Amino acid sequence: MITSPSHLLMLLATAAAGVNAAAAAGTATTTTPAPACTATSLTNGGFFDLRPDTAVAPPEKGKSHKSGTYKDYHSRGWDYGKNFTLNICGPVVDPVSDVVGLKKSQWANVSAYYTSHDSVYSIGSVSLDLHSRGRKLVLQYTGGSPCGDSKSSSGHDNDDDDDYDYHKRGTKEQYSEGLSPPAHAHEIETIGRSDSTLKTRRKSATISFLCDRDPGTTTAVSFVGVDPDECSYFFEARSAYACAHAEPHKPGSVGPGSVFGLILVIAVLVYVLGGVFYNRTVAHARGWRQLPNYSLWAGIGSFFSVRPSRPKAGLPFN
Repeated sequence: MITSPSHLLMLLATAAAGVNAAAAAGTATTTTPAPACTATSLTNGGFFDLRPDTAVAPPEKGKSHKSGTYKDYHSRGWDYGKNFTLNICGPVVDPVSDVVGLKKSQWANVSAYYTSHDSVYSIGSVSLDLHSRGRKLVLQYTGGSPCGDSKSSSGHDNDDDDDYDYHKRGTKEQYSEGLSPPAHAHEIETIGRSDSTLKTRRKSATISFLCDRDPGTTTAVSFVGVDPDECSYFFEARSAYACAHAEPHKPGSVGPGSVFGLILVIAVLVYVLGGVFYNRTVAHARGWRQLPNYSLWAGIGSFFSVRPSRPKAGLPFN
């Protein structure tokens, strides 16, 4: 129980120390990794979360899933002549088999593919690494079926319009035709390597997301194009979840409510301590009158206090 203003000052000082300790603990928060399939813009600080767009297998009866999407996304290839099946931040829901160029253990990780001549070609395996690059939100799948020179190198051996084949020419003849001398180690290494050391190129898919705030629309993926080697495929997706919004509160960090509470407590402490210091040193007040606006607070206290009413004349007082 507070018996004097000095006790009150001690309590306020203790509370101020506690507030400072809480603020220090709040600033030294642990770093929590960003959730998968999310990104934060480096330009405006907007937060993107595409997890609701991930298609998942239909839940069992009596259970629900926060995604609400249970079918893969389909994109028509138009003039390319092939149609695509994709998922966002996850493998395709409908399983695939006999994928060209992939091991059986990798079939379950296919996130985008197309079918041609009864063969399944993967254009990328699952990835949760979402990137915000300027105003673009990008998701890339890699590690698909083989493509490019590693796929059809035998078909180019007899092509008269192919580039000059340095593998079949002698080193002396190469220099005589104006190539760089051996001082350029990179070019000599590139020319002298054998076909067996060539790295296998694989198909990949890049999905660029656009914000779509139209009500009633669902997420849609459209095919944009492919490079001449049929190794890199480009898609565009429109989704309401690709719109930037405020980042949710992270566990272990100081939220907006905590910051407001700290500011309020500090303001009250400054008001009380500053008023007591002024009344004691300038106004030379003593006792409870050292508190700032003592008469105001005392009047409020007396207003709410309960006093027994006086008995009427001739009636005993209980």
